[in-house]
Amino acid sequence: MDETVAEYIRRTVLKIPRDEIKMMLQKWGFLSESQLQSLNFHQIKDNISQEVVQLCEENSADIKQAAVLDIIYNHIYQNKRMWSVYQMKKSGEELEYFDITDFKKKFKRRLRSALKNVTITFKEYEDNAIWIRVAWGTPHKKPNQYKPSYVVYHSQTPYVFISSSVLKSTLPLLCQALIVASNYHDIREMELRSHSLNSLKDIVFKRYSQNFQTCTPKPLQGGNVEPENADIRIVEENRSEKERIHRLNQEVFGCGPQPKLEFAQYRLETMFKSDPKMDVLDKKEPFRCLVKFSSPHLLESLKSLAPAGMADAPLSPLLTCIPHKARNYFKIREKKGLYPESFVSP
Repeated sequence: MDETVAEYIRRTVLKIPRDEIKMMLQKWGFLSESQLQSLNFHQIKDNISQEVVQLCEENSADIKQAAVLDIIYNHIYQNKRMWSVYQMKKSGEELEYFDITDFKKKFKRRLRSALKNVTITFKEYEDNAIWIRVAWGTPHKKPNQYKPSYVVYHSQTPYVFISSSVLKSTLPLLCQALIVASNYHDIREMELRSHSLNSLKDIVFKRYSQNFQTCTPKPLQGGNVEPENADIRIVEENRSEKERIHRLNQEVFGCGPQPKLEFAQYRLETMFKSDPKMDVLDKKEPFRCLVKFSSPHLLESLKSLAPAGMADAPLSPLLTCIPHKARNYFKIREKKGLYPESFVSP
């Protein structure tokens, strides 16, 4: 077994929490049951990794097997990566039949016609999900296994989820191989990114919308106990306001859990206008500003603002439209028409 392969397997095992190493090696399926039983999983991870490498040497492991183990690790710990969503488009009414073997062959052929030194690995999962790992080299260097790209493609859908390599120049090659292999003619980034791959799938596959549409509003539960001598009119007004906020929140966000996004970014591309009497500017000047909202769970945080009394209900459509527009990157431009001072989001 090549030394670089041995070192890569060792480092991959070291990344895995010790109590999950056995489970992940079983999913890998490269080591036999007797080999797995010979491993001592109660020792320090460095010793476990060395023993795994020795067993892999017995089985003559190569970079393809090592790459499969890496895919399994990243499938389980997919939230450690940042994922971007891409949408492909067809030129006409092509056949919907999907051949996985043909897809793999076309993908490899297209990528290797542009760059010889690449390692391409596939692994199929449930829900027609195909995981693709691409390690990139150069015309004169072997592929760097530590900086690969990961692609998750659901067959018979136009959506692709990509966690790119730090080498930005490889993205066009990856996109070109995808549209050729899947018989599409164009691909574009959707301006939707998150660490939560499943949440991105919920948004683009309309799983979130389905939950929202079938939501049955529930009456407001609980609440603060009012003092005995409280004015009944104030109590009734507070109750009515809470019910109004609760109803509006359910209409906008639904009843179920929100997709997990960590941020939303708004880039203002508007004109700065001043009163001519103030003599601040003689002409209209472009006003550029970047606003970013961040939270471990942004949509749930936004959902809680109005009930907590930290914002008026309903919230701005610029904040609540994120899952429905399937994007968390926005450009806010001047609205063309009768009201030049108002802004819209694309």
